[in-house]
Amino acid sequence: MKILVGIKRVVDYNVRIRVLPDGSGVDTDGVKMSVNPFDEIALEEALRIKEAGKADEVIVVSAGGDECQQQLRTGLAMGADRAIQVQTSEALQPLSVARVFQKVIEREDPGLVILGKQAIDDDNSQTAQMLAALWDRPQATFASSMEINGESATIIREVDAGLETIEIDLPAVVSVDLRMNEPRFVKLPDIMKAKRKPLEVLSLEDLGVAVTDQIAVSHFTPPPQREKGIIVEDTAQLVQELKNRGLL
Repeated sequence: MKILVGIKRVVDYNVRIRVLPDGSGVDTDGVKMSVNPFDEIALEEALRIKEAGKADEVIVVSAGGDECQQQLRTGLAMGADRAIQVQTSEALQPLSVARVFQKVIEREDPGLVILGKQAIDDDNSQTAQMLAALWDRPQATFASSMEINGESATIIREVDAGLETIEIDLPAVVSVDLRMNEPRFVKLPDIMKAKRKPLEVLSLEDLGVAVTDQIAVSHFTPPPQREKGIIVEDTAQLVQELKNRGLL
């Protein structure tokens, strides 16, 4: 069985985000870029499934310019067998990304697709659901545990009321949550080995995908600065201050 894992190049989660002065986007000049943390968790889970003998190959896929090859090589260093870059200079929206993955699925015929539940740059949390609909296969979102049982998988997913256990038939799409696992540390020998692993570059034209994004982002604005708090002397002053601010 093949497992397809999507990874996205994002600003590292430790970096303080800065909006460009003209509001046209986020300043990435000299900023550290990394694999989306949820996608690292997805890849770690795929590797563990393979190491348990329940999969034969793990393939990492990313859509973007040549700069995303750095993140694909990181995926290969973690243990993925192959990488596929879908070349594009455009920032694809979730539906277009889902269509790209659908075409890659048609080429690779995987038994399982694992994605992060969302990317930390746009927080859309839409690609996995859209891909499952386009592929017409079962989906399990926000998974915190997964067990492969032959032609099916048992998933524990995080929902508002707590935890929900479901069983889905394979092939399927699974999006993973933060508590699924702890991604492994990449060692220098693994990074060197990753340079010799295959990385295939495809274009949108090769896959027959036409980008038809319907949403345009017109302006970026940083969140307002938080007001400085005050120290109250007693409960009465606290209550009065809350009333003054219309909170009571």
